[in-house]
Amino acid sequence: MNLALCTKSLSDSRRGLVGWMLGTAAVGMMYASTYPAQKDNTASLPQALRESLHIDATAAGYLQASVFGVILPLLAMIYGATTGSRAVAGEEDSGQLDLLLAHPVTRTRLALQRFGALVTGAVAVSVLVWLALLAIRDSAELTSITPVELLAQCLNLALLAVVFGALALGLGAAFGRRTVVLAGTAAIGVLAYTAHTFAAQLGVDWLASLSPFHHYIGGQPLRNGFQWADAGTLAATAAGLVTLGTLRFGRRDINT
Repeated sequence: MNLALCTKSLSDSRRGLVGWMLGTAAVGMMYASTYPAQKDNTASLPQALRESLHIDATAAGYLQASVFGVILPLLAMIYGATTGSRAVAGEEDSGQLDLLLAHPVTRTRLALQRFGALVTGAVAVSVLVWLALLAIRDSAELTSITPVELLAQCLNLALLAVVFGALALGLGAAFGRRTVVLAGTAAIGVLAYTAHTFAAQLGVDWLASLSPFHHYIGGQPLRNGFQWADAGTLAATAAGLVTLGTLRFGRRDINT
């Protein structure tokens, strides 16, 4: 299989990707390293408050509530949205898509190989996060979490980025306007996070299962290891979004 478009996309964005890798890993390390100072404060909170915020004083509870519960998934969503929006809509807005499609390359191949580059980048970012957390695992008193459990959560982090990247790429392939893509992805991201966070409190647990954030962290990989059903759901969601966008891309006119 000729992966020239995928490798060219990775090559063109290599500086940005390295920045995402180093920046995300550094943020993860910085917040995870505060666990020894925070665990006593967390333990002193009223039990009702801890239960409502889904936090506890354990290492897994701290990382799940803060590092992997808020900070890193936000970065993953931003990475996916910005990278996915550039894949098709960015080229179309800049007027470069017509020139690219003048070469012997189909629209489907373009979309799929750009998606492949996005997936590769998401995996690279998550692998470096995993290695960074392993590096501070002893000093940050995170030894109650095994390397495999950390890897399981980092896999879901990569898949979360891929889902939002697929959403952005699919919207871009369908509509061709980067502003539409970014606005749509941001709106869906906020709704998805809200559904995951508040569905149980509102008595509509079924709504949480529709959110990618639920499948990202709801199975508690930091405690239970790989959750293959959740990972499969995230992967299938991403595949479906890219497929729908690519089908629409093949039938519409290019914006000029």
